[in-house]
Amino acid sequence: MSTSKSSVAALTLGAIGVVYGDIGTSVLYAMKEVFGSGHVPFTPDNVYGILSMFFWTLTVIVSLKYVSLVLRADNNGEGGLIAMLALASTAVKDKPGLRSVLLGVGIFGTALFYGDGIITPAISVLSAVEGLEVVAPAFKPYVIPITLVILFGLFAVQKRGTTGLGKFFGPITLFWFAVLALLGIAQIINNPVILWALSPHYAVRFMWENPGTTFIILGAVVLCVTGAEALYADMGHFGKRPIRLAWFTVVMPALTLNYFGQGALLLQTPAAVKNPFYLMAPQWALVPLLLLATMATVIASQALITGAFSVTKQVIQLGYLPRLRIEHTSVRHTGQIYIPFVNWGLFVAIVFAVMLFKSSSNLAAAYGVAVCTDMLITTVLTFYVIRYRWGYPLVFCLAATGWFFVVDFAFFASNLLKLPQGGWFPLVIGGVIFVLMMTWKRGRQLLNEKIRDDALDLKSFLESVFASPPARVDGTAVFLCAEVGAVPNAFLHNLKHNKVLHEHNLFVTVRNHEVPWIGLDKRVGIESLGHNCWQVVVNFGFKNDPDLPEALEQIKNRGCDMEAMSTSYFLSRDTVIPTIGGGMATWREKLFAQMHHNASGAADFLNLPNNAVVELGSKIEI
Repeated sequence: MSTSKSSVAALTLGAIGVVYGDIGTSVLYAMKEVFGSGHVPFTPDNVYGILSMFFWTLTVIVSLKYVSLVLRADNNGEGGLIAMLALASTAVKDKPGLRSVLLGVGIFGTALFYGDGIITPAISVLSAVEGLEVVAPAFKPYVIPITLVILFGLFAVQKRGTTGLGKFFGPITLFWFAVLALLGIAQIINNPVILWALSPHYAVRFMWENPGTTFIILGAVVLCVTGAEALYADMGHFGKRPIRLAWFTVVMPALTLNYFGQGALLLQTPAAVKNPFYLMAPQWALVPLLLLATMATVIASQALITGAFSVTKQVIQLGYLPRLRIEHTSVRHTGQIYIPFVNWGLFVAIVFAVMLFKSSSNLAAAYGVAVCTDMLITTVLTFYVIRYRWGYPLVFCLAATGWFFVVDFAFFASNLLKLPQGGWFPLVIGGVIFVLMMTWKRGRQLLNEKIRDDALDLKSFLESVFASPPARVDGTAVFLCAEVGAVPNAFLHNLKHNKVLHEHNLFVTVRNHEVPWIGLDKRVGIESLGHNCWQVVVNFGFKNDPDLPEALEQIKNRGCDMEAMSTSYFLSRDTVIPTIGGGMATWREKLFAQMHHNASGAADFLNLPNNAVVELGSKIEI
């Protein structure tokens, strides 16, 4: 029992460090943006109304929607938009039209995640460093350079992995939440009447009296829940119980106290609206608070960067992005990976965002659009999961998700007003990545159709080969094949040029499935084709690490005796030739051909030994 309790405590501490870093740094800018927008007249009643909206937004979106409902929709213990998409799409697999729409919507939400991944580190670190202006206004010209130096250092250490840093994330973030609570309590003690804002009637009254203003400022109010998606996305790492414990015992109380402390300060000192978070602190604590806030924002950014690596790997295995070079940064934790292209691509985009927007207030206009769109998509997908996968009655499903849909849509619609001020930025980023994803998926479908149409039947071809067999040599040859039962191009070229057959021949097709994990008991299927030839199907989930040699170890006791030292892997390196007419638009075919050319080799992706790989090229027109 004590071991179980200590395990839950450790996971809860880890969840505080990783899951809640983003939402925990929202206190730096959320309140400032609402009153700094100029849309809300500064009156005590309005302070009560806005604080009440903050509290009930946290309650409805985080406590009720994510913690109580969405966390239930786990895909074999895994969460996140990809896992939810897989659940929803398989639940409606008998409705191909609807499934296609849901896949498109889910993939667009995933593409928007990269827009969020660019803005979160930029706005978080920038808002922390802007505390220098409170310490000494003379530091203002140095805010952007210092922000960029911190961000460069963060991205530069990614290749070393996060094992060493990870153990400090939880304690530092826990200390951060404790400081948030203490800062809030100190101000609430001076003005305890602010606690009346816990009553929802203040929010309702503000919205009733100021409907137009409410609609406009919802785009700023939603900043208090940025990072809520991380609760669901990181469920597989920590589990539901630790995430829920961390939220209700530490995170929500600390955030509530801090926001109400900022409100108490504003009632007493309206001029503090320029930066209420830092101005809550006594003068002697400003520099330590600035350093702590910077560490907290770096941790929040780290969690999002790590999430970008994981999501990219999952999307690649689902077939929506070309293979990229993936490096494992830990021998113990297979989930800890580093993708150089994603790392430095994010960094360049973040530098561009910081230089373009120049302040956290300007970035805030760009922030809410991506967040609200993903929240809306999650609600829609949740409906299809509980309706078609869990089989609940339609009325219950509409009641469970309809209210959240209305709330999410209100925030989403309000954020559309910010499109000219910067809301276009994450949409452009997400739109470009969405086009790349859909082009790659469609291009792969066309390529596989072409290969299938041109392919020879494997069993018939082997019969003709063994009617007058070529010379056979020792060892095992593994031929990768896109389609089961088709003759791989690499096999044809090997026969044509080398005029030999190996003693053992495996024709291997790797399949990636819309589930997070596929266990070892279902990893490999094997069928004997005679003459020491086998058809092998290897199955991976989108969170499995695709290690082909390790998977093939399982067939040693199933009729095929292969040794690693005498095994060669034959791959076909296809060159795609775009053609006019049919398939996709010409520009998309050219884009796909370029993506295919730049894709990382299958050898690296499948963890094949470099000294045992033979690549044979061929040209394919689509």
